[in-house]
Parts: sequence; structure tokens; C-alpha cells
Amino acid sequence: MASKPGILTAWPWEPLGSFKYIILAPWITESIYYIMVKDAKEWDYTNLVVIPFMLWRMLHNQIWISLSRYRTAKGANRIVDKGIEFDQVDREKNWDDQILFNGILFYLGNKYIPGASNLPIWRMDGVIIAMLLHAGPVEFLYYWLHRALHHHYLYSRYHSHHHSSIVTEPITSVIHPFAEHIAYFLLFAIPMVTIAVTGTGSIVAYGIYLTYIDLMNNMGHCNFEFIPNWIFSVFPPLKYLMYTPSFHSLHHTHFRTNYSLFMPIYDYMYGTMDKTSESLYENSLKRKEESPDVVHLTHLTTTESIYHLRVGFASFASKPYSSVWYLWLLWPVTLWTMMLTWIYGRTFVVERNRFDKIKLQTWAIPKYELQYRLKGQKESIKNFIEEAILEADEKGASVLSLGLMNQSEELNKYGEVYVSKHPKLKVKLVDGSSLAVAVLLNSIPQGITQLLLRGKLTKVAVAVAFALCKKGIQVVVSREDEYEKLDKSFGTKYDCKLVMSKSYSSYKIWLVGDEMTEEEQRKATKGTLFIPFSQFPPKRLRKDCFYHTTPAMQTPRALENVDSCENWLPRRVMSVSRIAGIVRGLEGWEEHECGSTISNIDKVWEACLKHGFQPLRISALSKS
Repeated sequence: MASKPGILTAWPWEPLGSFKYIILAPWITESIYYIMVKDAKEWDYTNLVVIPFMLWRMLHNQIWISLSRYRTAKGANRIVDKGIEFDQVDREKNWDDQILFNGILFYLGNKYIPGASNLPIWRMDGVIIAMLLHAGPVEFLYYWLHRALHHHYLYSRYHSHHHSSIVTEPITSVIHPFAEHIAYFLLFAIPMVTIAVTGTGSIVAYGIYLTYIDLMNNMGHCNFEFIPNWIFSVFPPLKYLMYTPSFHSLHHTHFRTNYSLFMPIYDYMYGTMDKTSESLYENSLKRKEESPDVVHLTHLTTTESIYHLRVGFASFASKPYSSVWYLWLLWPVTLWTMMLTWIYGRTFVVERNRFDKIKLQTWAIPKYELQYRLKGQKESIKNFIEEAILEADEKGASVLSLGLMNQSEELNKYGEVYVSKHPKLKVKLVDGSSLAVAVLLNSIPQGITQLLLRGKLTKVAVAVAFALCKKGIQVVVSREDEYEKLDKSFGTKYDCKLVMSKSYSSYKIWLVGDEMTEEEQRKATKGTLFIPFSQFPPKRLRKDCFYHTTPAMQTPRALENVDSCENWLPRRVMSVSRIAGIVRGLEGWEEHECGSTISNIDKVWEACLKHGFQPLRISALSKS
């Protein structure tokens, strides 16, 4: 929102929320009617391609968003060395409003502008006219409109909304108040209306022009430079006809320079070109890929989780993961991404952060949770993890934390396999078990004398149970095999605190893991608090019970570039495996924490608090 919002700031359909596309219903209904009633020879294909054009523009923009986020996470050719935050993602989440607006205007233009209906597929003269009109009137008028928008009156009421994003993403290009979009469309309409009324228009001409606008808009707002300098060496005048991402980035950091739309010629003509444009361009091209200090290794979870990654849908990734019905409409894309990861599969960078002087990266293994449960996939997954460890070691990372299912007894003995195989590893492997135990112990309400432990007994579960018994808290298990495993681990010292019971009704605190059944959960007493020790949360079946998050902590504000949620965790809440890697990197601890090893729990907990990580408050608890 602008600092002093003017009239026509909000979009007219804002109250409709996610149902805003219903306003296209009259025109879509009319198109369907003509298809069903009229003969194919009488169809107006100009009208019929409006929706495909809209869909293409959405896909085109999303490709740029994903590409930009992937490239900036790796760090090569990055322009502005800052991150974005949740407020920017929230501000830019309705980037499709301008596509909806344009779609409505195209329907109206098709109906009321002479020559805008029944267009031919292709006419070369119309393409040439559109190019000339864009290079002349459109670029010239935009330059002066843009300068006017930087006058304090219009800037405070309208254009400051766009400039709230200092670090730009491709889609920042279309984040403007409604009134600005009206002005911009009037400019872009000059070539589009002209070729219609002169009878030189064609469907392809409109498609090319719209794609060109989106291409240049998205490209210019990328936070990485990729236009090679040999292009300008081969054809020097091109620097007046095509801007670069670094050229426009200076407009967002310096504000009073580089006003041009896509062609810098007007900045050269009127003396508003930033003097650092060429040096920033050269320096950005020379910038190498970033070497992380700490790497967190994660993987995909459900088939829909590909959209929840930071390189997926930005607004979806900025909220805790949940399955939504409309993602089922994308099943062809989902299937294609699954096949792509299966065939091409290689670990990829999904996120970067900075904390103090530590550079952090999150890498994802292109395997889904389902594949981790298949015996035939285990060797492949182990190889992926091993390759990632060796790559992190080669890049000079000091710590690699194993997240989600990348560390387990069955898969790799909690990472010990790799340490044994590569004894000269410089990178330290961390499974986060000691911090997980500390977080769980501090999640249990004070004054508790007994609790129920239910679920697959992992390294963390056994360590928590032992620590609780040591504190004098009775740990109750309901299965004989679990009792025997814990009894064997504890020895005889804490036998009196480990109890076997088939009853569920007496316990208000449950520590739960992956193998807790729905039937068992339904047996819990009203008001029971479920605290997961697994990295996957239980299904929330009970509306009369409380559910804690999986082991996690609140991150300090000093952690930069936090604009997405980690799986199902709330905003600015991070899993213990990631935090354990960060803290180990900050503290410079030299030992691995994998296999049967658990670091000093109190030491790890105190280090986390010292660096600003905080336990989740009771408000983090939620009912189903």
C-alpha cells in the first residue's frame, strides 16, 4: 500500500478474494454459447483466445518467479545482496490482478473496438506497426509518466507502493495500484488499438506484444544479471534499446535515475541514466556462485509439496503447508514434475539465508516421502545424500544438517554411514537430535508427573524418555516391544519410571511419533496435548485436543531472507535440524552429531538461546 493511498488504489474485485475470477463468467459463458450454437466457421477466434492468453501469461510469469528464486538462492550474478521478507510476499501475492484486468479489457475491446474481432492468425505489417509504436510513443510517454509518478504528490499516493520492494523479484514489475495499471494499459493500448482499427491486427501480433511486455517486465526485475556483454559488443546500439536487470535495479535502490520502460535511450537523452549502471552490470556478471557455510539437506514431502518450495508458488510457500483443492487442477504439471525429478533427479538449492556472518543454504533431494518408504529407492536416496555431503565438503561448508527423513536408523544409521565411509570429511554432519530433545523437554508443561509415549521409537524418542525418567517423570508405553527396547536402553537405574500400560485415559500429555494410529488418537482424553517427537506432525483428528508443532523454535529477527515457511511450521519458525546446523556453525563445534552420538543437551539449548532462538509460546498450540 502506498504511504498515502489515493483514489482508485485498491482493485475493484478485492472484496471477492480468491473468487475474483467469477467476474469473467459473463464473457466465458458467451464464448461457450457461441461454440455450442454456431458453426465453427462462424467462431470469433479472437474472443476464444483471451482465456488461453491469460493462462499463458500466468505460466510465463510463474516460470520467471521460479527461475529468479532459484538463481538468487545460488548467488551467482546476484545484484542486490539483500533478502526479501514476508511483507513483500504478501504485498505481491495478487500479481495476477493485472492479467485479470487485461482479460476484461480484451473482452470489451473485442466487442466494441472496430476491427478487433475476427482477426486473422498472422499479419506481418501489424507486427511492424506495433513495434514502431512501442519504440516511439509508448516508451516516450511512459518515461515522462514515470517521472511524474516520482513527484512527491503522486509518489506518496501511488508509486511508493511499487517502490516498497527495494530488492525486486520478477513479479514486482506488476505490483502497482489499480489507478497506475489503468494509465499503463492506456499506453500499451496505443499499438494494440492502432493495429485493430487500421485492419492490420492479428492474433499472433497481440500474443507477441503481450509476451514481449511480460518478458521485459519480468527480466528487468530479476535480482540477478544474465544478459551477456558480448551482445552489446556485437551490436553497441543495443544498449539504448534494451535494458538489463542491473539497470532497472538501480532505479529501485537510487529512485531518481533509470526511469525508462524497456529502452534506456530516453534516460540517455534526458540525462537521468545512473552513472553506476555500467559498473554494476559488469560487477554483477562477474559475481561467482555463493559458497555456503552451513547447508541444510531436506527433501520433498507430498506430491503437492513442489509448489510449497520457495521456488514454487511464492504466496503458497509463505504459509504453513496444507493441501488445497485447487492444486488438484494442476495434476498434469504435478505428474510432469514428478517424472522430471525421477529421471533427471539431482539435488538443487531452494533457499538461502544469512545470520550474522554465516551464509546458509537449503538443498532439496528430488525424492518424495513416499519414495523414502520404498525399499527399492533407499540406495538411490543414500547416494543422493552422500553426493550432497561431498559437494558441501568441496564447497567449504563447515556444517551439513540432515533434515526430515534424510537421517534414520534404517536408511543410514542417522548419518553415521557417511562419516565411517569418509573419515576425512571436513564438513560436520548434524542430525539435530540433541536440540530436538532439549526442545521437547521444554515443551512439556511444568508439574507433569507422567505422560504417554506412543509411536516409532527413534533416537530422539529414546533420549527424551531417558531424560524424563532421569527427571523423575513417569514414562508410560502401551506396547511390549517399545517397553523392552527402552528397558534395554535404560538399564536398571530408572526401571521404576518406565511403565507398561494398555490404558490411554489417564494421560493428558502424549509424546507421539510416526506410527501412532488414528484409533489410538481417538482414545485420548478430552483436552490431551499431543507433542510430536517426529519431524512429521500427526493428523489432527480431535477438535477437543491440542496439538504442538513438530520440534522447532522461533527464529531471531536477525535471520535474513525469511519469506517462506518450512513445511507445516508457522512463519519464522524453524525445525530443530536446521537450527542445530546454524548454531553449530556459529559456535564452531568440531564434532559430528550423528549415529548414536547426542551432544550435551544443556549446552546446545543454552547456545540456541544465546543466539536469539526462542521456544514456541503456548499460543503456538492449536486445536484441530
